[in-house]
Amino acid sequence: MKLIKTLPLAAAVAALPTLGLAQDATPGVDASTDSIFILNSLLFLVGGFLVFFMAAGFAMLEAGLVRSKNVAMQCTKNVALFSLSAIFYYLIGYNLMYPLGTWAVDGVLSGVWGVGVLEAVGVARDAADDYSYAATGSDFFFQLMFCAATASIVSGTLAERVKLWPFLIFTIILTGIIYPLQASWKWGGGFLDAGGFLDFAGSTVVHSVGGWAALTGALILGPRIGKYTKDGRVVPFPGSNLTLATLGTFILWLGWFGFNGGSQLAMGTVGDVADISRIFSNTNAAAAGGSIVALILTQVMYKKPDLTMVLNGALAGLVSITAEPLTPTLGAATLIGGVGGVLVVFVVPLLDKLKIDDVVGAIPVHLCCGIWGTLAVALTNPDASFGAQIYGIVVVGIFTVVASAVVWFILNMVMGLRVSEEDEINGLDKAELGMEAYPEFSKL
Repeated sequence: MKLIKTLPLAAAVAALPTLGLAQDATPGVDASTDSIFILNSLLFLVGGFLVFFMAAGFAMLEAGLVRSKNVAMQCTKNVALFSLSAIFYYLIGYNLMYPLGTWAVDGVLSGVWGVGVLEAVGVARDAADDYSYAATGSDFFFQLMFCAATASIVSGTLAERVKLWPFLIFTIILTGIIYPLQASWKWGGGFLDAGGFLDFAGSTVVHSVGGWAALTGALILGPRIGKYTKDGRVVPFPGSNLTLATLGTFILWLGWFGFNGGSQLAMGTVGDVADISRIFSNTNAAAAGGSIVALILTQVMYKKPDLTMVLNGALAGLVSITAEPLTPTLGAATLIGGVGGVLVVFVVPLLDKLKIDDVVGAIPVHLCCGIWGTLAVALTNPDASFGAQIYGIVVVGIFTVVASAVVWFILNMVMGLRVSEEDEINGLDKAELGMEAYPEFSKL
């Protein structure tokens, strides 16, 4: 606070793009081992509960964008998918994602089934690692939130026609096996990491994986009844509550500071804290760029601004900057987010032309902007190459599509993915749950 009072704001903002990065800074020689341990663990915990709050953001965004007869179903799915993610990432995913054992949850079966305990005090990795000092429990908590966010992406795309239990079984496979396995290739020190693929906080590892899984499910499931007419028209299905959708977007925007800032993975030196502040600023700038571009484009194209596009534009900017929120300047981060806003505005109607029904726009936001953000790393980070970035995108995409398709097809054969036509028309709240979010209103 004293620094803020003595340093003019304009000078502080002007100096921001030139701040040195942590990897270029000399570690503080006075920092004690205990202090580094505490600060690093605190970063994981604070970042983790900010990302946890994104679960509320996803729930509110989806509740606002679906029709009122399906709101309770979306809320149920979001609570259940988060809870299942927590259990199965613990049982399988965490140790599958970090198979080397030195910072995995101790378990049996060579560390695949994590039925052990989290140490109260200890080190998360060996002493040779740059991020040696953090509680394993704090790291597990932080990484779990990323895993659950991946499943939340799928929920919105398939809304209003997918059965509850097949979706939840898919969530178990996604969070227990598909997500952690591909994440280990980058964040677990696997072959993508060795090949130079860079993804700071998960534009590909998290967001495109959720997007690929959602796209595969949407293709197998098919569009909602009446969404596309035989003569090629697209019938708009207005959401139940754009106020909730707006609230959800702001909650996601807030949570993203933990998503990207926490991915610094260290807070024990002056350089690390400077990097985290830079990440926060760039993350915010990208979201602003995406929302404003979507606002202007929809005004130009449709003669009126489209709130849903503006909301998704902000999210598109956030996804776009997630692969590299540290190295861009504020201006570059705004432009990267702005390109994300462009993609959303043009990809949403493109999906409708292809008759791919994405209820909340998760495919344009998380898949398309996840790909764009991963490619954009090479524009600002001198350590990145387009070849390595494309390689990572393709490998993760092929794996996720194939694995998701297999699971979706098996579930469709065994249980059936889609509710009956009558249940879809009446709404999933009544059909699947026997309760309604808005019982006092007539259904639209």
